[in-house]
Amino acid sequence: MAQVVEVTGKTVAEALAAAVQQLGCCENDVDYEVLEAPSKGFLGFFGKPAKLKVTRRETAVQSAEAVSVEKVAVVEPSANELAEEKAVSMDSAVPAVPVAEQLERAEKFLREVFAAMNIDVTWQQAEGEDGVIFNLEGENLGILIGKHGQTLDSLQYLVNLTANRGVAEGRVRIIIDIEGYRARREETLMRLAGHLAEKACRIGDEVHLEPMNRHERKIIHMALQDNHRVSTYSAGEEPRRYVVIVPRRRRRRRNYDNGERYQEHYNED
Repeated sequence: MAQVVEVTGKTVAEALAAAVQQLGCCENDVDYEVLEAPSKGFLGFFGKPAKLKVTRRETAVQSAEAVSVEKVAVVEPSANELAEEKAVSMDSAVPAVPVAEQLERAEKFLREVFAAMNIDVTWQQAEGEDGVIFNLEGENLGILIGKHGQTLDSLQYLVNLTANRGVAEGRVRIIIDIEGYRARREETLMRLAGHLAEKACRIGDEVHLEPMNRHERKIIHMALQDNHRVSTYSAGEEPRRYVVIVPRRRRRRRNYDNGERYQEHYNED
């Protein structure tokens, strides 16, 4: 008989992990339904924690019972038997989940999230260079974007986590966008990179950008990779990691030490 538990957690992933531990099985052995979307954690705008209904599949329970029965009479296997057992184990690995099923999981999760938020959202799917793009459409969707797209990135993370649950190979990458926001954000970052590179050269000193996620930092690096007047690197620790723009030729600095003035030479990076 299938085992069913209801669990809560700060995020869907945390609640699912708790359920798996409680049921004493692997994540691949369960199905789950999001009863209530989370209030904090990645999205940060619901009023309660994530609540899941997690069901351990009957086949998984029966398999576990069969293993328990086999352990009653243990016989030391021979080398040949061990080799055969290993081969069978490899052949009986979790089958690949079709892309269509992964996309269905993603859509189901999105419907549940938007239903919990009581907002009307539709989306169009399209194949992109980096994955499958879900372009969301609706009214007043700024709440789903957040500051510099932080909320949108969190939603995208959760969608991919749900779609790729239990998938070892052939994982689909889903990009969540809202009416072309990501393209506009990329253009903004590229313009910003150019302006700040000019500033770094003008003041003759490095310029530190605000903390950004990995994807946005990459945009800055790529935008300036052919600029021979500056170089870039990332500094700091996640989630406060940021890009530094360094002029190739730094301005002379005047320093004072015990009342004696001297000048530094130009530094070449």
